[in-house]
Amino acid sequence: MDRRTMLSHLAAGVALTGRPLSGLLAAEPPTAEVIDTHTHFYDPTRPEGVPWPSKDSPLLYRPVLPDEFTKLTTPLGVTGTVVVEASPWLEDNAWLLALADRHPQAIVGIVGNLRPGTAGFGEHLARFAKHPLYRGFRIPGREYADKLDEPEVLADFRRVHEANLSVDVNGGPDMLPIVRDLATRLPDLRIVVNHLANTAITPQGPDETWAADLAKLSPCPNVFLKVSALMESAGRNGPAPKEPEFYRPWLDHCWRVFGPERLIYGSNWPVSLRAGSYAEGLAIVQAYWADRSETDRRAFFAENAARAYRWVRRPS
Repeated sequence: MDRRTMLSHLAAGVALTGRPLSGLLAAEPPTAEVIDTHTHFYDPTRPEGVPWPSKDSPLLYRPVLPDEFTKLTTPLGVTGTVVVEASPWLEDNAWLLALADRHPQAIVGIVGNLRPGTAGFGEHLARFAKHPLYRGFRIPGREYADKLDEPEVLADFRRVHEANLSVDVNGGPDMLPIVRDLATRLPDLRIVVNHLANTAITPQGPDETWAADLAKLSPCPNVFLKVSALMESAGRNGPAPKEPEFYRPWLDHCWRVFGPERLIYGSNWPVSLRAGSYAEGLAIVQAYWADRSETDRRAFFAENAARAYRWVRRPS
């Protein structure tokens, strides 16, 4: 049985040897280093609580911290993570950095939460950029649909490049033209599109508008695409498929557009647990990249993340 077939069986949960799925995956790590570039850590038991997730989500509303992540993912070959801050509270940027300082082996970078064009942005950026693990921040793409013509907004984005940081962009497929506009105006600014732009993954195949707008990012070498939240996007109206072949049309298109040097791995854990286990989500992309060269696998699972975020692993 070849590697691709084996991983396909793993993703479907077939116990080929009677061993647990996690054990089988651990026996076949995709590369020597696997960096998960999209996790969320938070603690609702803090005195101030958290703005997200809601108490109405018992699966997520609990402390989610590095020790749990490490215990879960180390047997699967994951060697570190870039944490994305979902909270809009300014001081939660500092909270995550303090958490990273206590877990230098698990956390290789922090993507914070700031808003270019808002009061105090330059001061806040300078403050957090002093920490070597602060590698950028995330914005909601739609908020900038009509703002890139504002000189102060564009100046703030230039500050990000000058600080050697990146910008993650989250939102639906309608944000892709905004990403292209920003990438064209500032060709040196590194931009990371989250979750395949949250396109719906359905039995009908890729949406034509999403595919066309994504393809327009091909000439933008400063734009990376995060292959994350696959099962969540496929499980909006029912159980998420676990078979890797179901996701191939979307992954093939992403490969054609971005090639081997601008696709990066992310899980969206723990939000991903709504659709399936961490092992199942990892197995889907392992199976797809099993067809690629070892060089391409190293790029997807670690090296492209280093290019996008410019993180440097610290000694323990």
